[in-house]
Amino acid sequence: MRVGRAVLVVVLTAALAFAGGTPAALAAPPPTPPPNPSDQDLQNSRNTVSGTAAQVARLTDRLNELQAQADDLQIQVAEQHESANAAQDTYTAAQKAAADAALKAQQARTETQAAGSAIDAARARLDDFVANTYQGGLDLGPLGLLTSSSGPADFIDRAQLTDYIAQQQTAALDGLQKARAEKANADSLARQAQQEADDRAAAAARAKQAADAALADAQQQAAAQAQKLQQVGAQQAEVQRQLDAAQNADAGLRAQRQRFDDWQAQQAAAEAARQAAEQRAAAARAGQAPPASVPRSASAKVQTVIDRAMSQLGVTYAWGGGTARGPSLGIRDGGVADQFGDYRKVGFDCSGLMLYAFAGVGINLPRYSGNQHAAGRQVPLSQMRPGDMLAWARNGRVYHIALYIGNGKMIEAPYSGSSVRLSPVRYAGLLPTVARMF
Repeated sequence: MRVGRAVLVVVLTAALAFAGGTPAALAAPPPTPPPNPSDQDLQNSRNTVSGTAAQVARLTDRLNELQAQADDLQIQVAEQHESANAAQDTYTAAQKAAADAALKAQQARTETQAAGSAIDAARARLDDFVANTYQGGLDLGPLGLLTSSSGPADFIDRAQLTDYIAQQQTAALDGLQKARAEKANADSLARQAQQEADDRAAAAARAKQAADAALADAQQQAAAQAQKLQQVGAQQAEVQRQLDAAQNADAGLRAQRQRFDDWQAQQAAAEAARQAAEQRAAAARAGQAPPASVPRSASAKVQTVIDRAMSQLGVTYAWGGGTARGPSLGIRDGGVADQFGDYRKVGFDCSGLMLYAFAGVGINLPRYSGNQHAAGRQVPLSQMRPGDMLAWARNGRVYHIALYIGNGKMIEAPYSGSSVRLSPVRYAGLLPTVARMF
């Protein structure tokens, strides 16, 4: 029993003091220990603590599950908004193609109208020619020329006039024929251009419909997921309340024994200090230097990195925010971060927090979280230790990074609408290696 160990320390100290083997300062008896529960009290307390500890463990697991669900929902929202953005790009391209085709159709219609005007002009010239011929009462045949001529010279003049009139008639007929051909060609081009415009317009309408449906679906999914997140938050609050109640009850049951454990720890620390002092004194007397302490440069760097990250707990998440000097203004991403107004906030995203933490020991990390993870020595996840960077990936691409601080905990800037926080390590989607910089 632990009581026996404490009593043994007291007895040995008293014995050494009686024999004159220790300094006078250490001969005084240690402080009186607090009351120790009886065996039955300890057994009852142990049973209660065990049951409560199991309940706390279940509640803690539930909290981890809920948080992992919340994080995954945020990722899904981002993916769906990206799909809607891609559909919008398709719609914009189709609209431009439809506008270009409509312009071609308009040009073809203009050419058709010009050809129609040419036909009307040719027909009018032909009509004028025929009307003038008949109104003039001219007999342009051979017999008419002979009977109506007044002599050889007049006959020749009338023959030349007949040739001229025939040429004019032929030209009018040729012009009419040419105008008809041009109009037929222009009509054909107009129909082709119009068909192309109609096809492009139909494609644009389908693309627009698909874009609207994708965007509406993304918005509906986002709204549903936001509601789920609210529900998860409410569940987390309730579970936390239960966890606090369980811990308080457990603390009350263990308080008396904890005081006794604290006393034992104090006695053990005092004994360790006494033994260290005696060792140094003996080494001095023997002319030997005390053993050199183990170099702590690497561990000091790890602690600096962790301390810098921990100093930012509660700082607002801002997508694109964070530099080697501290939090900075976020940037637009065209999606979820914009909905939360990240570009108006000063804070960190996940990789920005890593930039700031490691800059404290002179390590300049790249900006993208995937490159940050690749910058360190790859160590199996089972061997992770404080100061290692953890990364999560989906479809082969890293989308999140965090700093492991030990005891199954990490510090991270999780997602838009949140802040820098401590979290249990989430293993879903976690890469099998960690990045070690020291």
